[in-house]
Amino acid sequence: MRAIVTGSRGTVGTALCRRLVHDAAEVVRWDRDEVAIDDYAGMEAFVARARPDVVFHLATASQPTDAARGTDEGWRVDYEWTSELAWITRQLGIAFVFTSTALVFRDDDPGPYTIASACSAEEGYGGRKARAEARVLAQNPAAVIARLGWQIGEDFTGNQMLAWLARERSIRASVRWIPAAAFLVDTAAALVQLAGARAGVYQLDSNEGWSFFDIADALRRRHGTDWTIEPCWERAYDQRMLDGRVAMPRLVERLQELRVGRSA
Repeated sequence: MRAIVTGSRGTVGTALCRRLVHDAAEVVRWDRDEVAIDDYAGMEAFVARARPDVVFHLATASQPTDAARGTDEGWRVDYEWTSELAWITRQLGIAFVFTSTALVFRDDDPGPYTIASACSAEEGYGGRKARAEARVLAQNPAAVIARLGWQIGEDFTGNQMLAWLARERSIRASVRWIPAAAFLVDTAAALVQLAGARAGVYQLDSNEGWSFFDIADALRRRHGTDWTIEPCWERAYDQRMLDGRVAMPRLVERLQELRVGRSA
């Protein structure tokens, strides 16, 4: 396999590239300094030259919006770039995998969510991703969309739950919030599998029902930290994304500490 990866230096992108290399795939990393995302002809030429089997579009906005210049970086990356890549891959006959988010569902519209659940987010990051999902399938009906929850890494770096806990150190964690979540290694493996999947929306979630307190406290015990994880009963929200077509390992298979000390 030969794959173009956008957002290759991000948390999920790094894990995906590592998995691709492990699987003996050739990785072409998209460098925005060399291929501008507002140059359609340049983007199409780059993809055509690279001749990939698949484009994994994982990138999210890494620069702030510049209101003075009238630029909205979030919209450009999450929607406009996504739309162009969907069309380019359609024209060139290349598989396209776009990562979306559980945040396409509002937390006042609790799950668990199935593929039949309608996106409800209208504003912010979740709203942009919801619009991008619809645009992707309009531009490229053969595309695959993978919704992701909160990722869990094995160290304290990157944009993932373990790193967030290490920064916060003392938190109130709800025993009534069941977050969409998965370990990075499992998400990366699933994304590679989806490169050959039938078109449509998929939901990558390993949480079989553990609360945020359960997960945070289990991670504290696994890593032997001195974090303070205080249970609370606020924010009753089931964010789980159900999808029997995607074989994601259960959280407890990766995090054995969940077997002891589950919240009531």
